[in-house]
Amino acid sequence: MQINTVWAAYFSATDTTKKVVTQIARRLSQQLQCPMQTFDFTLKHVRKTPKAFAAGDLVVFGTPVYAGRVPNLLIKYVASVQGNGALAVPVVCYGNRNYDDALSELRLTLTAGGFHPVAGAAFSCQHSFSLTQGAGRPDISDLTIATGFADQVYHKVEALPSAEACPPLFVKGNDPVGPYYTPRDRHGNPINILPVKPKTKDTCTQCGRCARECPLEAIDPADAHNIVGKCMKCNRCVRHCPKGAKYFDDPNYLYHKTELEEQYTWPRKEPELFL
Repeated sequence: MQINTVWAAYFSATDTTKKVVTQIARRLSQQLQCPMQTFDFTLKHVRKTPKAFAAGDLVVFGTPVYAGRVPNLLIKYVASVQGNGALAVPVVCYGNRNYDDALSELRLTLTAGGFHPVAGAAFSCQHSFSLTQGAGRPDISDLTIATGFADQVYHKVEALPSAEACPPLFVKGNDPVGPYYTPRDRHGNPINILPVKPKTKDTCTQCGRCARECPLEAIDPADAHNIVGKCMKCNRCVRHCPKGAKYFDDPNYLYHKTELEEQYTWPRKEPELFL
């Protein structure tokens, strides 16, 4: 079938989802010989108006995985995006533990929004909490697999007479989706990190970058020490601060981070592809 535009659409606080989605979309654009456009909805002001795609679009749509699901503070926006008959490739990126029901949730949400999912994928990437868990991923191997996946998607799209003729896509995960993953201590007691917010060192120069780049606009632009809204623990402020002034010191957060690193850094999980 004829594709007019390939879209790389993503929420990517620490750029890993961006890398995977862009690699797939760029290759599809080359194979389909049509333009590629980018829709980065990481920042809150971009999400104030629902995005509308069109018939003839092929949208590689990526989100990170938080607690085994699409982030709870993001899912309402994803549900507001209008597919209008476009083809979609749902992609989720997770920190080498498990993506649980995230890919299934994203597929279901995009379908309800008027998309026709044609393929899906889950990629293990560097965890947003950690410098060691999945360090450097997506790496060359992951991006090579992403390119090969795009080639498979291309051949499937080429064989379709129309978007409406796209057969149902089956991916790993429950339908309906299950509960969010709950971190626990070694006695099995739940650990609550939802209220946790980042701290700021004295090395902060009040440059304002963290406030400008916070996906939830939770940081006071006048004082980076002041967290005025909900924090989704995406670690964008920690990774992007030019002075390394942002950090988390909450004991429950640090315990959970250590448990993830000790239990899920290895074995390396490879991309899972669904066509």
